[in-house]
Amino acid sequence: MNTSTNMCKLITDKVLLIAAIAAILLSVFQIWQGITADLSAPVFRPIHLSWVLILAYLTLPLIKSEQSALLYLCGRFVDLLCIAAIAWASYHIVSFDYDDISFLLDGLTTLDQLSGLIIVVLLLEATRRTVGFVMVGIAMLFLAYAIFGDVLPSSVASKGFSIEEIIRFHIYSTNGIYGAPLAIAAGVVFIFVLFGAFLQVSGAGKFFIDASFSIAGKYRGGPAKASVLASAALGSISGSAIANTVTTGSLTIPMMKKLGYKPEQAAGIEAAASTGGQIMPPVMGAGAFVMAQFTGIPYSEILLVSIAPAILYFGCTLLYVHLMACKLGLKGMEITEKISVVLKNGWHFLVPLLLITSLLLMSYSPILVGIAGCVAILVAAMCRKHSRISFALVFEGMKEGALLALPISIACGTAGIVVGVVGQTGIGLQFTQFLMALSGGYLWSVLGLIAIAAVILGMGLPVTAAYIVLSIMAVPSLTELGVGLLAAHMIVFWLSQTSNVTPPIALAAFAAAGIANTSPMKAAVQAFKLAQGFFIIPIMMAFSGLIWVEGNSADFAISIVLTIGLIVAFAGCIEGRLVTSLSSLSRLLLLVSGFTMLLPYYWLNMAGLIVIVMIVLFNLKLSSKNKPLSVSPG
Repeated sequence: MNTSTNMCKLITDKVLLIAAIAAILLSVFQIWQGITADLSAPVFRPIHLSWVLILAYLTLPLIKSEQSALLYLCGRFVDLLCIAAIAWASYHIVSFDYDDISFLLDGLTTLDQLSGLIIVVLLLEATRRTVGFVMVGIAMLFLAYAIFGDVLPSSVASKGFSIEEIIRFHIYSTNGIYGAPLAIAAGVVFIFVLFGAFLQVSGAGKFFIDASFSIAGKYRGGPAKASVLASAALGSISGSAIANTVTTGSLTIPMMKKLGYKPEQAAGIEAAASTGGQIMPPVMGAGAFVMAQFTGIPYSEILLVSIAPAILYFGCTLLYVHLMACKLGLKGMEITEKISVVLKNGWHFLVPLLLITSLLLMSYSPILVGIAGCVAILVAAMCRKHSRISFALVFEGMKEGALLALPISIACGTAGIVVGVVGQTGIGLQFTQFLMALSGGYLWSVLGLIAIAAVILGMGLPVTAAYIVLSIMAVPSLTELGVGLLAAHMIVFWLSQTSNVTPPIALAAFAAAGIANTSPMKAAVQAFKLAQGFFIIPIMMAFSGLIWVEGNSADFAISIVLTIGLIVAFAGCIEGRLVTSLSSLSRLLLLVSGFTMLLPYYWLNMAGLIVIVMIVLFNLKLSSKNKPLSVSPG
């Protein structure tokens, strides 16, 4: 028994060492390709995906060693066979002669089909290991539709494609697995995930957390507000709400609990703030780069129009956090580091962020901007003695960056199957017609259906994959109802984030609940309440000019004011207080006035806004009257 256990441990250690080397080499390869762009898409994308798949099979065994030593060894042998099959199939695909168009006329050879089939099957298995069964189920459902679409009712029927036609479309073209989602994951997203890994190993992540505590820690509910600020700073770079929750939450959640927040409140605050990081410029996770690819709109423009909505979201979250602290009677931290001291020790870590923001706004290639950011963070760390890092930590950052990118690349590869089937069968148009019929052609109904679909999809899909699937199917419905293309994609992008904080399966809230040692469902309820901005702001994007475009500056300014009014109204109504406690009548008036912000009548908007302002002023006056008079000593 001991011999078997020792053998399992020895094999595990060797495999992890091989995986670490392979991950570092993948990062080197990605940087080289980003700088030189020597490899064409039909060569680079299969190499990237095969590398990622091999890493997944190395790091995520079929059978865990805890179950049985013998089963573990058998599972490892199966993994080895899968790795060999991936290597062989990918080599065959990379060396495929695309100049010889006979395959379009005569079809693929048996070996070509076998290679493609191996990649499809082993990609789905890797997806199961990294993302879960739901994504696999969705991909298989779409593949089944492509194959058996001709036997379905005429309202949803398609041609019905052979296995050879599906393999040819999804493997031997840039429309399916090797299509746009994987192209973005293999290019821009990987580099920025690597940038985020370098931020962590260099100590820059700690600097942003320390700076957040210095700025907000002394105020009422300080650690919670610091959590919101830190998550805003780090969330867009990490590319994952869950990773952001675990990273910042391990520090902020215990401090919030110590200050007096209930465990579920601390978990909910961290989950809502970390999820918001995905919509915060300059990086905005992976989805914004997908949006740039899908819409053809420069990333710099997407970045600019995202600033105001992101600030509004975090303003909304901070308001809820403040009201929660007031209700609990909490104070700020007694001792906080001065911001001047924190900046003195870590100001150099701001340079890489300023650099990538400036370069993105100047419309430089996002891949080259990400590489410049990676170099800048390492140079910045090396420039000062107290922040210098060893080569071992540089290699650790390269390894972590590659491993963090695994689920993103694999999910995007599988999402490519969905995108490919939609393009091959034309089901997207049928879905749009179905959605329009179900909603009665009303924008309100379409938004509600998209929000429900986003939550359901997000229960089993990563945010980026959920956005890809939902945008392909739902954006045409929004544009058909008069919503602009960028606004429609932004609405879907924002709603795709909601699954992280919406019960019954709120992944970021569940991760935070583990740190806070509380009920996942209670944490999810708190997170949902705190993240109301994810629902309020997309509605304002649809019904007002919250997405800035040239020529609508006045509408944009009015929309911001109305959104602030809506946020304040809903927060006061839900929490039952603003500056001090609110009466039932005031809460009802706030609720009614909040809904007037959504109506397309200017006079109603203004009337509702006036009511909200009057309630705030009256509440402020009432609060000042209730303050106890100060008594001089003696």
